[in-house]
Amino acid sequence: MKTHLFPALLMTLLCLVSFCVAYPLAIWGVAQLAPNHGRGEVIEKNGRVVGFANVGQKFAEDRYFNSRPSAVEYNAAGSGGSNKGPSNPEYLAQVQARIDTFLVHNPTIKKSEIPSELVTASGSGLDPDLSPAAAMVQVPRIAKLRNLPPDQVRALVTQHTQPPLLGLFGPERVNVLRLNLALDELGVAGR
Repeated sequence: MKTHLFPALLMTLLCLVSFCVAYPLAIWGVAQLAPNHGRGEVIEKNGRVVGFANVGQKFAEDRYFNSRPSAVEYNAAGSGGSNKGPSNPEYLAQVQARIDTFLVHNPTIKKSEIPSELVTASGSGLDPDLSPAAAMVQVPRIAKLRNLPPDQVRALVTQHTQPPLLGLFGPERVNVLRLNLALDELGVAGR
């Protein structure tokens, strides 16, 4: 019994120290090297917090760029995907409903031109970014509703396109919250 009990207790103690002390301290230490010390980047407008740069939020008005759909209704307290496979009939119906809604709000766009990220939720349900193509496909609607030249709105998307991390990792992306705030500023300046 002693030959099994001592190693089991030692392994339990080692796991407790590793996973309850060492690992959290290591993650905390890495976070201290990140911008804003891992607390997230708060975005303010006129001294008021309007959101976080790394958490997606819903923009329901047609005069704004739409965010990627969320399986958790943009609830940052519990992120997650839908857990439904690509052949699940319920999931396919949901995607088709999103396509239909997008086409109603963007009548100049063909179904084949809709980037998949505008009708499918991300794994976290809180993706704050879109690809430049997903932002550009929304330009005609926004330009029309805001009475702005489409080229000016396209230039705004290009201006807010971020390159891959270190120029190597990941795709180009556009932060939807920042883009919509810049769009509001453009609208104010244009009046």
